[in-house]
Amino acid sequence: MQVSARNQLRGKVKEITLGNIMAEIVVEMDNGQEVVALITYTSSERLNLQIGDEVTALFKSTDVMIAKEG
Repeated sequence: MQVSARNQLRGKVKEITLGNIMAEIVVEMDNGQEVVALITYTSSERLNLQIGDEVTALFKSTDVMIAKEG
């Protein structure tokens, strides 16, 4: 599979919370940091996501915000 998104984080599915329409997927990287993705329930079924699955979180966005204290 090839994709145009350059921002990619590899990790494992840590948590899956299924709703009626959306699914919340928590992906944990090797360093312990987590990324949370909201995808459709249908997509989560199609991907057959399970706890412990190795996945890639892809980011393609025109807006990225940075914050700093002080």
